[in-house]
Amino acid sequence: MKILTGNDLKTGDVIWWTGSDWSRHIENAADAGEHADSILHQEESARRVNAPYIIDGELTGDGPRPAHIKDRIRALGPTVRPDLTLKPADPEAGNWVI
Repeated sequence: MKILTGNDLKTGDVIWWTGSDWSRHIENAADAGEHADSILHQEESARRVNAPYIIDGELTGDGPRPAHIKDRIRALGPTVRPDLTLKPADPEAGNWVI
């Protein structure tokens, strides 16, 4: 499984390719498979995401999971305070006014 990730241009949040757009939730990540390189190139050209890259992932009972610990940590959110950790499927996540 190949997953695309990067950072949101406006907020800096970690985001995941959903197959048509980007989400803050790893559960929404889509398998880019053999098309990962071309999708990455399109997204870089469209300038919709900062520093996108391809990672290996695995499908679990809870949805996609990054294979490497670095990206698993990125998927969970900030590690400095537990109250800031990204809650899966939180309807308020990402609804900040800037």
